[in-house]
Amino acid sequence: MDDLMAKKGGIPLQWQMLIGFLVGLTAGLAVYMTAQDAGWVDTVSDVASFIGSVFLRLLFMLVIPLLFSALVVGIAEMGDARSLKRVGLKTLGLTILLSSIAVVIALVAANVFQPGAGVDRAVAEGLLADAADSAGAILQRNAETPSGLDAVLAIIPSNVFSAMSANDILAVMFFALFFGIGLLFTDSKEAEILQKGIEGVFHVTMKLIMWVIRLAPIAIACFMFNLASAFGWDILLRLLVYVLVVVGALCVHMFVVYPIVLRVLGGVSPVWFFKNVKEAMLIAFSTASSNATLPYALKVADENLKLPRAPARFVLTIGATANQNGTALFEGVTVLFLAQFFGVDLTIGQQFIVLLMCILGGIGTAGVPAGSLPVVALILAMVGVPPEGIGIVLGVDRLLDMCRTTLNVTGDLAAATIVSRGEGEDEELSDLQARTT
Repeated sequence: MDDLMAKKGGIPLQWQMLIGFLVGLTAGLAVYMTAQDAGWVDTVSDVASFIGSVFLRLLFMLVIPLLFSALVVGIAEMGDARSLKRVGLKTLGLTILLSSIAVVIALVAANVFQPGAGVDRAVAEGLLADAADSAGAILQRNAETPSGLDAVLAIIPSNVFSAMSANDILAVMFFALFFGIGLLFTDSKEAEILQKGIEGVFHVTMKLIMWVIRLAPIAIACFMFNLASAFGWDILLRLLVYVLVVVGALCVHMFVVYPIVLRVLGGVSPVWFFKNVKEAMLIAFSTASSNATLPYALKVADENLKLPRAPARFVLTIGATANQNGTALFEGVTVLFLAQFFGVDLTIGQQFIVLLMCILGGIGTAGVPAGSLPVVALILAMVGVPPEGIGIVLGVDRLLDMCRTTLNVTGDLAAATIVSRGEGEDEELSDLQARTT
């Protein structure tokens, strides 16, 4: 599936995105320096905005069924095997814990270093207004935003279909999480059939998402033309700072959070752990795909870490799609970066919503190239930031994807190590404990 997504006409998709990024950036900078006030620029910008809006509408059309089905199946599959139900619950709890820490790091880093701050507010607000008009219903938000206890209550939908029609993604994902937990604890033939049906919705929506993402290079070129023609060289400086903040936050989670969690919850030496998983980390960085790295992760868990096979295989298989700490962290930094870039001041309440969305997005993100694109675009729309701003970050997404995939795979192996502790009394587990005490 990754190969299908990666190629179109013989050119890997990530290179097509880079080409689209460079073409749009170059054309936009040329207009910014030579013909910024020319009459034809407005016409070209309108056409580019229309093309970008079509791309975004296609994504928003699919994002509700995609996230709902992915989240339900991701939670429900944690209890497929009756003997592993306890392991599934431990995996779910650890996934939420690690993803929460990752997003908190992302929000702190983005607020401290302000990678998107400092651009011309007048230009940013003008582009923000244009974006709101062009996106139409996609960006339409309620005039009154609930606060305090009302905001918490609003997360629980009184009618999930009304929430879907209103594009209330947080309420929909709360229902998906609740529904998935229900499937986790329901042991009947009918529940299994329902789960397979929802999984079918996931596969169909994934196929459609794959088709839509093929249009990304064209959309990125349009986004970047409008942004570069408005912001000029300042956009490159902001992009560099953004990359450094994302990579720095990923490193903090990798080399500070994981060692602490491994030592406290897993009772293992972080040095011993990283020494034995370096092969999987290298493959993850090279392929930028958790799914492609899964066979190597299973091999490392079995041969190097000596983990009990049943729980380790379960955690790693689920983790390849559900335990994506790096993706959650990336989404958090990206949303705040673009909010700062466009001069949108997010309140503490809005940032808390971003936190929740990124945690759930880390579980429900599609495991394909640019799979986090729909989640990021939808969160941006929720907080009033132009979704076409994603064109800025997609030009450097390949490098960041390699970095966050490495964190994802390492997190899966760390989770497998922690969850496997105390599961079974076989010689392999005893050997693990002997090696790490």
